[in-house]
Amino acid sequence: MSGDPFSDILKFTNTESLVTGGFTAGGAWAIRFPAPDKIKFFAVIKGHCWVRIEGEAQPSRFETGDVGLLSAKRSFVLASGLDVPPVDAMTLFSRADRAGAVVVGDGDDFAHIGGHVLLDPASGRLLADVLPPWIHVPAASPQAAAFRWLLDQLVAERRADLPGTQLVTAQLAQLLFIQILRAHLKTSGPMPAGWLRALGDPRLAPALRLMHGDPARAWHLDELAKACAMSRTTFALHFRTVAGVAPLTYLTEWRMRLAERALREGATPVATIGQSLGYSSESAFSTAFKRVTGASPKTYRDTARMSA
Repeated sequence: MSGDPFSDILKFTNTESLVTGGFTAGGAWAIRFPAPDKIKFFAVIKGHCWVRIEGEAQPSRFETGDVGLLSAKRSFVLASGLDVPPVDAMTLFSRADRAGAVVVGDGDDFAHIGGHVLLDPASGRLLADVLPPWIHVPAASPQAAAFRWLLDQLVAERRADLPGTQLVTAQLAQLLFIQILRAHLKTSGPMPAGWLRALGDPRLAPALRLMHGDPARAWHLDELAKACAMSRTTFALHFRTVAGVAPLTYLTEWRMRLAERALREGATPVATIGQSLGYSSESAFSTAFKRVTGASPKTYRDTARMSA
């Protein structure tokens, strides 16, 4: 692995971001979008609007450069004003041009761009289950500085329609998603204990880098605590408080996620997979795997193949 836990998990979940469309608007307008079946992101690239999300008590005002990420399956409304009756988005977007853009109302004093984040059906839950339902990153926040360049480039690519535009916009959208997650880690309030909160804790970063960099190594608590400049007791307590599990339990669970991927994606013998993750025998690996996942490696592989 890379020793970069955040990159490891994004690669593990096969995260892929796609720009799917946008619209311009003017005058009084409002659009109701259905609950997405994928993680949805959108940004205001000109003007401002109101965002009302199902289940949220208060609407949010989005200014130019604001970015939102919706991971919950909730419908939402984008509008010039809170008193404008919304029209159905599917009706509007059925008239989209080849670039996926439509014009709403009179004028062009507002512009929006949006897309989806795709995750692997099996491993993607690792990320989907820890994301908050809704993230709003205002353009005025320090973390949003990187968004401005990305949004400018996305708009320019979609307008120019040059060779390679599809690949370039996908790469820019992926960078936008990563920046949204980074901003969330830096600016969110108290998060539930878990790996996402652990990744945002600078005190634990050295230990996480070590474990992800060499997951097969038999790491000792003393080594990990020393890397974080903490005593063994302080490190163990802080890690459990932030990550929700003990350090070596985290290591075991990450090993099992890697094992699940290897079992799903190839025909590598079980014993070889176990050895690559630091287990001295197939039986030791199988026991650990079943304890964490509830199934033996062979049963897991057979079930994954049948599902595929």
